[in-house]
Order: sequence, then C-alpha cells, then structure tokens
Amino acid sequence: MGKRKRAAEGNGLGSKVPSTDIPHAIKKARQGDRGPVALQIIAGTYERVLHGISAIIPYHQDGEVNINLGVDFEDTFLFNAHASAIRCLALSPAGKSDKVILASGSSDQTINVYHISASRPSPKNGRGIKSPSLAGRTTVENPRNRELGSLQHHAASVNALKFPTRSKLLSAADDSTIGVARTRDWTVLSSIKVPIPKAHGRPSGDTAPLGGTPAGVNDFAIHPSMKLMVSVSKGERCMRLWNLLTGKKAGVLNFDKTLLQAVGEGRWGRGEGFKVEWNSQGEEFVVSFEKAAVVFGLDSKPKGVVRTSPPSKIHQIHYVDLGVDENGYANPLAISTEDGRVIFFAADFKHTLDPASQISICPAIGQIGGGIENFGSRIKDFEYLTIQGRQSSGRTRLIVTGSSDGVIGVWKLNFLSNLRILHASGQIADAPNGINGPKPDWTMSEKIPAIGQLLGKYEIGNRITCLKAFALVELDDDQDMSGSISRDHLERKDNTEVMDDGSSDSA
Repeated sequence: MGKRKRAAEGNGLGSKVPSTDIPHAIKKARQGDRGPVALQIIAGTYERVLHGISAIIPYHQDGEVNINLGVDFEDTFLFNAHASAIRCLALSPAGKSDKVILASGSSDQTINVYHISASRPSPKNGRGIKSPSLAGRTTVENPRNRELGSLQHHAASVNALKFPTRSKLLSAADDSTIGVARTRDWTVLSSIKVPIPKAHGRPSGDTAPLGGTPAGVNDFAIHPSMKLMVSVSKGERCMRLWNLLTGKKAGVLNFDKTLLQAVGEGRWGRGEGFKVEWNSQGEEFVVSFEKAAVVFGLDSKPKGVVRTSPPSKIHQIHYVDLGVDENGYANPLAISTEDGRVIFFAADFKHTLDPASQISICPAIGQIGGGIENFGSRIKDFEYLTIQGRQSSGRTRLIVTGSSDGVIGVWKLNFLSNLRILHASGQIADAPNGINGPKPDWTMSEKIPAIGQLLGKYEIGNRITCLKAFALVELDDDQDMSGSISRDHLERKDNTEVMDDGSSDSA
C-alpha cells in the first residue's frame, strides 16, 4: 500500500520519486531555520561502545551563532555495538526519509548497521525517552534510532567504510578485500580482492603472523564520478587504482624513493599510505603517511607535500569545502595530529620547493587546538560541517573533533580563514589583516594563526577512535511520533523507503 501511494503521488504516472528529493518536514526546517543549531555527533570507542551526543548551539538575534552561551550537550543513544574496538564509521547520504544509515566497523570482523533519525526529539510533544545511566547523566533516547543488523562477509578487522550513495556500502578490511553491499536487502554484491604483498626482507611488524607479511587495505577513496577508486594497503609502497564499472584493477602507482624521502620515510620505514581522500571536485587526491602527506593531481603526479611543524603523527585527513563566494573558491586540506591540532593547508598553492624531491611544500594557513584551549591530546578524527544561518547570506562553519582522551570539541571557524586561504593562493593581493605587504611565512607552528574558537567540549568517558557528525532538523508537528501516526505505520513506511532508495541509486 505504501509503495502504491508514493508512486501515485510522484508524477501521476506511477514513477518513483528521485532519491535526491527531500521530505517536506526537512525542507521546511531548512528553509525556516527554526530554533538553534542542532548537531548529532556519533563517536566510536576502544571500549566497543557507540556514543550518540546531540549538541545544541544557540543563535544571536542577528542570525549568527552565539559563541558566548556555549554548547548544550546531551546523550541521545548508547549502543554496546561490538565485541572489540570500533575502528571506523560511515554515514549514508540523506534519502527521502528523515533517517540516515549508520555503519560501524570493528576489529571483531563485523559491520553493524543502524537507522539514525535526522530529526531531534521535540520537547513540545514529549518525544524522547529519558533513561538514567551509570555515568550520572540522563540519556534522551530517540525511539526512531534502532539497529538493523550486522554484516559478516569479512574475515579480519574492518578498517574503512564508505557510502558512495545511499544504496551501496563499501568496506575494506585486513583480509585484503573491498566488499560492496547493497543497502536494499544488505546483500554482498561483489568482493574486490587486493593482492597480498610479498616479503622483501623487511620486518614483518606486529600486524602479521609469525613469518608472515603485513597485509590488508588501510583505506580507499571513491572519485565523485563513482567510476574510479584509489586504495592504499599495508606492506605496500604504492597505491592502486580500480575501475568501479568493471571491478578490475586499473593500475598501480609506486611511491619512488624521492617521494618517500620527502615524507620522511627512510630505508627501514614502512612507506605505506594510511589515508586517502579525493577533493570535492575530483581534481586531486591526497595520500597520508605517518608524519606527512602528498597531494596528487589527476595525472597521478605529486603536486605538493604537506608537513607539520613540529613533526607529528597524522591521524585523519579531510578536504574542507568552503564553497564559492564573492572572493572565489577555496578548498583547503585539513589534517589532525598527535599533538591535538587540526591544521589547514593550501593544497593548490606552490609555496617553496623541497630541496631533495623538488616537490612544492603546501603552506599551513591556520590551525585549531594544540596548546589553545588546553587541547593537547591526539585528535583521532574530526568532521567539517557547514550550517546555513537564519539569514540567507550567512553560513557557519563548524569543526567537530574527537580526542583519544574521550573529549569531543565543537569549534567555530572564523570567516577570516577564507581571506588567508585566498591570499596564500595568490587570488587576492591584500594581506589577511587588510594591510598591503609581503606574504607571511606560515610554515612554522608558532606562526600559524588560530582560525577557530572553541564553543564547547564534552567528555564521554571512553577513548574515541572515530567520529561522525551531521546537522539535525526539526520535524513538523504532524510528523512527530506522538501524533496521530502510529509507530508501526512509521516502521513500515521507513522499510519501504529504504527499498525504494536502494533500487533507484547505483554506485
């Protein structure tokens, strides 16, 4: 009945509604911008627990985020998800329902999937169930958050999860396979086998059995066109290109000796890539090593080297899409480090050349954390969010960080960072402070300006390994579960919508 009704309402011809449609409740919430900014933060931990936290950020009367009132944190769910440490998380794109799919991967070889509500409980209608906890904090549970099941098609620790579309989930593990699962019925469609490297007289390390060789996929990144994928693996000083249309290998690009020296990987270094990510335009991608990263172009040639000063281990990398404004386009690279910083680099700007490799060094243009606001613990993961303000012209840029000491921080990026990025890339002539002058040297840590302000932090009591976040929306009153619509009807509707979304998209 639900399918027939939606088909009739689509266009009068019985066709399906496109998967890019946004439900009426979410459209109204985004256009009206009612209430404060509400974020849903999800953290995976070493203690096998999934923490769900909501962060409420109030507005000023002028439509900007009020940085003086702080952030109101509230526990929303607590899942005892796995039998071992959680290593990675993934969130699906928004579909036709007000739910997103959450996937968690662990070293217990399983992938758990959940439905997470994209709307916050409405206090007016009494949504949300308050339950006590041993930590002394009240958890406001959303009844629409529920577990869907688990996938067990891997035979080793799961290292990376990605949703290229709502209908497909890709996963990589230490068994040297990349699995493709369909979210409509959670069937594993295919498994891409990555070659296991051969031992070349190097130490086997702690990731391999006695007499064996380290093996497994560390990370992979899918091109925005959904036709190409790049992967990096353990024990390999190379990256592999894959054709997603055929599932076959498209090429192997070795890291030469000069490149490895530029990133600080010597003769006895591992020389393997740990993280890889494309930018939003698909024009370049970055591969991170232990203490440095390299930006590659579409021709797979290195464009620049990213280094931290002082040298520090890199835990996570993300491109920050600042969008197009009146000053031009900016797409910097952000990395999180062992010393508790998130550093932003101008990946498109050729600053100076490395004397050994003759590769451009990307300049650092700003940072948050570190000694600022007493953030000194390693940042394992972070998420960049753009929130549309109450005024149509204003946008708030937020960074959500998760540290290994169990602290979640919410930061507001200053708009001045746009000017620094554009100035470093040569798109504007004035200095960041509005005074004409020579370009400053921001390659040293003590000279990197702080471009963010800490709005609030929250301790969850467990060591964080991975983190995801998205902006919550407020549903209409007639969409609330406490209204005339029954819970059983909503569950049947959600199940049908997932089926429709899965059949309309393709990876």
